[in-house]
Amino acid sequence: MNYQPIEHRGQALWLLADKAIYWPARRALLVADVHIGKAASYRALHQPVPRGTTEATLARLDRLLAEHDCEQLIILGDFLHARTARAPATLAKVEDWRKRHKNLKVVLIRGNHDRNAGDPPASLDIQVVDEPWVLEPFALQHEPQPHGTHPVLAGHVHPVFVLRGKARQRLRLPCFVIDEQVSLLPAFGEFTGGWEITPASASRLYLAGAERVWPL
Repeated sequence: MNYQPIEHRGQALWLLADKAIYWPARRALLVADVHIGKAASYRALHQPVPRGTTEATLARLDRLLAEHDCEQLIILGDFLHARTARAPATLAKVEDWRKRHKNLKVVLIRGNHDRNAGDPPASLDIQVVDEPWVLEPFALQHEPQPHGTHPVLAGHVHPVFVLRGKARQRLRLPCFVIDEQVSLLPAFGEFTGGWEITPASASRLYLAGAERVWPL
């Protein structure tokens, strides 16, 4: 099974192997840290990085939207990586993706990279809001900071967990961290990296890899 169903704060959530959450009650797909144009931004600095990451990220979004009954896509910050991500070739790919999903409501909660890159072009028809954006019973944010009244779903950290074997093997995997106060989504983008975390003992940890999600 390529998702792990959980209950969190009275809501059924599906943790998807493709590093996203499907929220059936809201018919919503949640992703964090998409970082469109990050590789292009690095190439603009003359650094050798992979090509095709924007297309791969958008193709994964296409697949998830086709597999799940979605009325809305909610992006928990960092949609565009930087101002260099607004290059015509990059934006053209995003425009083509948006045309394939013209009836989909898309909401972007501004993250730190969005504030640097600027809001997406109006032609993309993306509703842009500041954090927190309350969608009962959650406060949806980019920064993983507690909310005064609502449990938080957030991004920003790009959480990964390292499994260690007895023979010094290391396997580094993206993860979901589900906590009563602040829960974290892994980074969705293809070229995003990750930050190794040590979760609190009360947190539930779910690893994503090999087209599966499993609890640690």
